[in-house]
Amino acid sequence: MQNTIYITGHKNPDTDSICAAIAYSEYKKKKGLDTIPLRLGEVNRETQFVLKYFGVDVPSIMMDVKTQVSDLEFDVVSPVSPDISIKTAWSIMKKNNVKVLPVADEEERLIGIVTLSDITKNYLDTMENSILSISRTPLDTIIETLDAKLICGRESDFNTTGKVVIAAMTCDCMDPFVEKGDIVITGNREDSQIKSIELGAACLIVTCGGQVEKEVISLAERNKCIIITTQHDTFNTSRLINQSVPVGFIMTHQDLVYFDIGDYVEDIQAKMLKTRYRSYPVVDEHYKIKGFVSRYHLISQRRKKVILLDHNEKSQTIDGIEQAEILEIIDHHRIGDIQTMNPVYFKNEPVGSTSTIIANQYFEDGIKPSRKIAGIMCAAIISDTMYFKSPTCTRMDMEIAQKLSKIADIDMEAFALMMFKAGSALEGKSSKDILYNDFKDYHFGEHKIGIGQINSIDRDSIEKYRKDLIDYMEEVCDSKNYSVMLLLLTDIFKEGSELIFAGKNKWIISKAFKVEVDGGSTFVKGLVSRKKQVVPNIASAIQMNS
Repeated sequence: MQNTIYITGHKNPDTDSICAAIAYSEYKKKKGLDTIPLRLGEVNRETQFVLKYFGVDVPSIMMDVKTQVSDLEFDVVSPVSPDISIKTAWSIMKKNNVKVLPVADEEERLIGIVTLSDITKNYLDTMENSILSISRTPLDTIIETLDAKLICGRESDFNTTGKVVIAAMTCDCMDPFVEKGDIVITGNREDSQIKSIELGAACLIVTCGGQVEKEVISLAERNKCIIITTQHDTFNTSRLINQSVPVGFIMTHQDLVYFDIGDYVEDIQAKMLKTRYRSYPVVDEHYKIKGFVSRYHLISQRRKKVILLDHNEKSQTIDGIEQAEILEIIDHHRIGDIQTMNPVYFKNEPVGSTSTIIANQYFEDGIKPSRKIAGIMCAAIISDTMYFKSPTCTRMDMEIAQKLSKIADIDMEAFALMMFKAGSALEGKSSKDILYNDFKDYHFGEHKIGIGQINSIDRDSIEKYRKDLIDYMEEVCDSKNYSVMLLLLTDIFKEGSELIFAGKNKWIISKAFKVEVDGGSTFVKGLVSRKKQVVPNIASAIQMNS
């Protein structure tokens, strides 16, 4: 995902914010880039109608772009089975120049880790004779570790105490040392081989590639004693046999400290400081092992690449933006307070919709948008310009929308009526849903102002919600320290807005719009644009009062 570019509009997204992100993502894909359009909140009813009408999927929601483990260049290490031997694990470590291996089950889910220190420590601890039995080391692993060959016997006959004995003594001295179920390492001495079997050895390991006579094999078969031969000498055989212990026996599996691939880097740093292990396993949401992360990987973290649309203020953007790399900003609002680490492509035009700017880029580059993309961009322009009645609307908005409507094959007036009707339906919505349908925060000096807006063709529908809505807004003002909060219920065809407001500094509303502030609501003729009429008026009122 390191080359993925995330394209997002603002929080509490409106139709322009969502549609612009989708359209610009498609534009960038045509340029050969890997992009993902995002949304920073729930999609309102108007936008739902638009996307459903043109058959476009709702973008994925993503609430922050903080650096995660997935953004680090961590070590990708393939997991091993708990059944492999210590010797095999050691060989894998040497081959791949790693000091830790993840141990996983058949579904590649993490069950433990084995480190170089685990192998050395536990190999020394395995000097006790019964370790092969305790660890339930299978016969085929012993054969593989010793590069041995099975002469007689079956896996099912391998019933050993795990004690390993080297038959270095004469036959008459073996009785005190060899017991039933032992594994006996011997050379090509037939008398020692026979004596070991008679004393009840479970397995005979013949070293130096020694021959085993038929009589010995027959005796072993009758006594269910397994015989294997190896080219290793006696010393190396005795040294290697304990390396056949499965890593599942020596691995660390309790109180594992691991990280999820979605964990934030700032969180894992704290855990690393407390535990101080060499490296830590990384798993996905299914607990499948993805690799290992160490402290030095934190230096190589990659910032997520982001393109911001329809906003350029920190309060409106995705959380964690300071940890991301902003590549572009395309907007049609006032210049805000977002800072970038490097120079970026910044396009800000005084038009009515961000989708106008993006559609124009399609046309300037000779790229014809698909019917779906043309349709959603046209809808976004209609929405943001309130069907060209907003004072923010420009000739360019109207010309671009006209071009897009032909590609999308829609009647703009009929479509606008359907869209605004779908978007203005308040039935079933809570006060919170109504307020935050399309809501933005603004800061003017010491004053924090919240402004929401709903386009409506039925202003009377707010009547039964007005009191509860004002009460809810007052609560929010108190709890979140707003100087004033207002909601515009904009009637597109009557070209005005029902202004509902709350807060301790209602004088701002009075001065900004020259209205009475008793009752918490009033209708303002000609007020339709938050960007061009509401925000500048409030800023001017506050400045004049300071």
